[in-house]
Amino acid sequence: MNKEHEFKPYIPADKVLPELTPVSVVLGIILAIVFGAANAYLGLRVGMTVSASIPAAVISMGIIRVILRRDSILENNMVQTIGSAGESVAAGAIFTLPALFMWASEGGMETPPLLEIALIALIGGAIGVFFMIPLRSALIVQEHGKLPYPEGKACAEVLMAGEEGGSKAGTVFAGLGIAAAYKFVTDGLKVVPSEISYEMKSYKGSGIGMDVLPALLGVGYICGARVSSYLLAGGVIGWFVIMPVIALFGADLTIFPANVPISQLGPDGLWSNYIRYIGAGAVAAGGIMSLIKNLPLILKTFRQALSRYGSKVTGNSRLGKDIPMNLTILGVGVLSIVMWLIPAVPVNLLGAIIIIIFGFFFATVSSRMVGIVGSSNNPVSGMAIATLLITTMILKASGTIGTAGMTASIAIGSVICMIAGIAGDTSQDLKTGYIVGATPWKQQVGELIGVAVSSVTIGGVLYLLNAAWSYGSTELPAPQATLMKMVVEGVMEGNLPWVLVFAGVGIAVVVEILGIPVLPFAVGLYLPIYLSTPMMVGGLVRLYFEKRKSDSREEKDRWINNGVLYCSGLIAGEGLVGILLAVCAVVPFRGEIFADTFDLAEKFNLGQMGGLIFFALLTATLVYFICRKDKKVKK
Repeated sequence: MNKEHEFKPYIPADKVLPELTPVSVVLGIILAIVFGAANAYLGLRVGMTVSASIPAAVISMGIIRVILRRDSILENNMVQTIGSAGESVAAGAIFTLPALFMWASEGGMETPPLLEIALIALIGGAIGVFFMIPLRSALIVQEHGKLPYPEGKACAEVLMAGEEGGSKAGTVFAGLGIAAAYKFVTDGLKVVPSEISYEMKSYKGSGIGMDVLPALLGVGYICGARVSSYLLAGGVIGWFVIMPVIALFGADLTIFPANVPISQLGPDGLWSNYIRYIGAGAVAAGGIMSLIKNLPLILKTFRQALSRYGSKVTGNSRLGKDIPMNLTILGVGVLSIVMWLIPAVPVNLLGAIIIIIFGFFFATVSSRMVGIVGSSNNPVSGMAIATLLITTMILKASGTIGTAGMTASIAIGSVICMIAGIAGDTSQDLKTGYIVGATPWKQQVGELIGVAVSSVTIGGVLYLLNAAWSYGSTELPAPQATLMKMVVEGVMEGNLPWVLVFAGVGIAVVVEILGIPVLPFAVGLYLPIYLSTPMMVGGLVRLYFEKRKSDSREEKDRWINNGVLYCSGLIAGEGLVGILLAVCAVVPFRGEIFADTFDLAEKFNLGQMGGLIFFALLTATLVYFICRKDKKVKK
């Protein structure tokens, strides 16, 4: 018997509810823009993004069910489907495209126009959705019960518990408001510093500190203590082992890539000149090893997808209807021709062929991976690095070198990064829809709508943030894009400190042998330790409530879920105010930058101790909202 008939969704096939409506489309578009902008800011600060599906679902329930008095779980599902696309487009963009801005600031090329960014995002995102259409039957239907798709299943549970939507939405909004106010006080008014640091004079070369910001606390809680501890472990190896050794043996020597004696470099200088490259090697090795380890699963899924490609969908119910295969193939073909022929997209015929081949392969990889480990652990960066290495070598061998070759490599890597990210997001959304009984083709149209809107807006967000602080700065280190830039330059020009890079590869191999997850450890080694420490605080808060005794399993689940929702609000709130502060940082006002008119740093500053107190109070609010009991919302 067909598994689609065996499984009984929440809404049966013969029941039709409002789904792809003007209300769901408009609300979904708003959330796609909001979460896309917030995740872009978060990713450029810490090198990772978070899933927007559950926050989008609870906000939609709060608005649709409580405010608008509409009662359709499928309409709520459509809102989160459209809204979550913004986060995936943002992730694909911020992991690669800032490299073009950094090259422009170095004088090597012109800043990429908005049209180029929008087209790259649109092409990559749309192809990612199209590639998931033939994969839906293989992964979502045939593998139901085998592939858990954790975010997709969790989102379905939230939607099916719709009578609690108002209370849950209130938790998200509370986190958003508190984080917005906190971010404005720290980075807007600058009453307290957002970064606290301490250099250990007696242990030269080492240092400790933290960025006392809401998003980092929230990311740590959502990732959990285990992942946060891996991140911190990488930071400890870099800042308390490798950097002091460099300071000890380097002394007054000037060692490439630094251009001053090591004795003149503080902890930040040692990190930027040496640890960053070691971490880059570790991240690259970790991403590639994760692909190799999962190669059997990847090949299995790839064969299944190819065997079903072009086949007719089983079943005549609305639950089995995807976008028709002929339209899918036509869409991929048209987008391939567009990126080849339109000058605004720096991709030639060879690049377009590489994108289609690697894109479908990595869409398959991404869809299978998020089904097992979830979207947060999807090694998109590893796929992008592998693509960039191979693509840059192919382009260099074919004679496409210099600025043109590097731009084409990043453009190809960006499109493939978009494809992988959107394929993973789409598969989670389709799993949610499969459980609640949504119509697949309507969800796929919703994904395309979310991709289109986010593609138009992400360019403006990237321009705004670059104008405010510039990529590669302390405010916006853009770690993933900096890594991609280094990979392309290293292959194309041979100017990387390869000894440091291969040292990172060796560390990653040792970590893998020890059985420790490589990617979070490598990311922790690559990022400043200031980012890992506040994440560890969030992880420890979650660990406490996971270990705390409770009267029932339901109460413990409520604690964890309340924390996830509140932390989602913290991330969104900081991201949105970060965008607002970026606007203030570039808008002139009475002969000076508008941001300077409310900067109170010189008049009233509580110092680093004030920053710690503020962060402790923020952590206390997290504990409060975790423990707070939900209020039932009457239907």
